[in-house]
Amino acid sequence: MQLPVRFGKYELTKYLGGGMSRVYKARDTVLGRTVAVKILTPEGISDADTRTRFLQEAKVSAALVHDHIIRIFDYGEEQGYPFIVMEFLVGSDLKGAIKDGQLGDEANRIRIALEGARALQFTHENKLIHRDIKPDNLHVDDKGRVRLMDFGIAKTEDVSLTKTGFQVGTPFYMAPEQVNGDKATERTDVYAYGMVLYEMWAGMRAIQGTTIQSIFAAILHQPIDLGKLREKNAPDALISLVERMTAKDPMARPGSFLEVIAELEQMARALSPAQADQATVLVQTGGGAAEPGISGKKLIMALVPVVVVLVIVVTWLVMRQRARIAGVDEQGQPPPAVHQTETGEMLVVPAGSFLFGNENARVMLPVYYVDKTEVPNVHFNRYLEATGQEVSEERRGADPKLPAVNVTYEEAAGFCGWAGKRLPLPMEWEKAARGVDGWDYPWGERPDVTRANVGGHDGARNGPVAVDAMPEAASPYGMLHMAGNVWEWVNEKRYPSAPALQSMQSVLDPPPTAEEEWRLAKGGSYAQPVEMTVVFEYLNVPARARLPILGFRCVWTPEVK
Repeated sequence: MQLPVRFGKYELTKYLGGGMSRVYKARDTVLGRTVAVKILTPEGISDADTRTRFLQEAKVSAALVHDHIIRIFDYGEEQGYPFIVMEFLVGSDLKGAIKDGQLGDEANRIRIALEGARALQFTHENKLIHRDIKPDNLHVDDKGRVRLMDFGIAKTEDVSLTKTGFQVGTPFYMAPEQVNGDKATERTDVYAYGMVLYEMWAGMRAIQGTTIQSIFAAILHQPIDLGKLREKNAPDALISLVERMTAKDPMARPGSFLEVIAELEQMARALSPAQADQATVLVQTGGGAAEPGISGKKLIMALVPVVVVLVIVVTWLVMRQRARIAGVDEQGQPPPAVHQTETGEMLVVPAGSFLFGNENARVMLPVYYVDKTEVPNVHFNRYLEATGQEVSEERRGADPKLPAVNVTYEEAAGFCGWAGKRLPLPMEWEKAARGVDGWDYPWGERPDVTRANVGGHDGARNGPVAVDAMPEAASPYGMLHMAGNVWEWVNEKRYPSAPALQSMQSVLDPPPTAEEEWRLAKGGSYAQPVEMTVVFEYLNVPARARLPILGFRCVWTPEVK
């Protein structure tokens, strides 16, 4: 997949890794924040149980709001792919921190152990068993705070001797009852977390093996080597706790994480006073210990002038930013309603919020201009001639007032750049089409075949009309044919859904693949019924496609001084 690419309202920018699901760094285009998006793979989708549990567990984990559990922002299905949206974490998983020797001193290790244990106790209180606890699923962020991740995926990815795609590394933290196929309980998580604690102090896994058989044999029959912990000078209390947590018999383990937490807290109190203070502060704040400084009163007096200056600067910056967004010039004048260009008239879309998408999310956009009409043949042919490109006989003979069609995404973007403009973003196109009130069509809420050049009805034209035809069907800002006539390219990459990929197989030669670049088009065409021209819908198209139902228009953002 070529990145960046659009996936629903998320722009995927970087592949982070994955197995049964793939994780991407992404940007929420509505809220503007960086997130992590986990998408179930086609292999996972093909398994009905995996697909169901993926979304079910997303729903359960989304309800777990805790300082040391990764936050779930969103989940659902997009283009047939189940997905989960999580907070994007900076730092390293515990596996990397152990490998790189970044766990710090005794106090910091105990703090990390406590934060993870508290997260797991909270999980159990909410009737959820993690089942896949391992250093990879504990994250330590750039401020030192622990986050528990990846809830419930183990229910659909449990290792078996016959499962295809098995990767050595998953089973090392499995409890004996899991190996035997027995039901997992809270004590199963206690066992796995004991193995994690062992690794935090020993710097190596408690279970070693190169084959499934040898790993499972060690889990079932071989006591873990506590001598490795003594060699690393682990506290006796910690060694005793790990020994009981990793007992083969579940009933010999601590009954809950409350017991584990109590013993870890006792270890923290047993440290030297300085270390104990540090552990306490780190547990409470997730950062370093506080340092002594000047008194509160003196600090406040010293900060007053700084705060005054900051208020003045921030106020000026806010006013300046508002003027820039609104397009107000140095004299305080708003932008003109019309911007004349050599390639057609452009109409202003004022700054402000509007309702975007089928969920009517409120989005703020700065001022910009949009072509009143689709780009006609007369202007597109002039562009081809001016840039030394071939103008086919078919194009020369086409009606100059009809929209330019059979244009690839790159060619449309090239025209807009040559004209000093650009292709619109989906949000820009949609606001120009529907206004601020969330209309389904440029003229309102109800479909009306008399107000758009669409198909599927008696009297349909079955072809495009002049770009300046049907002025009575203008959008709230005066743009024509924002519904019907021809689809219009917009500037957004989008990973194709399976139906989109299938629908294009007989249209293009060679047939498109999911790996090539795909872009969006909006607005519908003369070949679709009016119900398919609702302004928030879109068509997913290979960027190389030339279609007789696909054209474009441009936008321009004024430079505000």
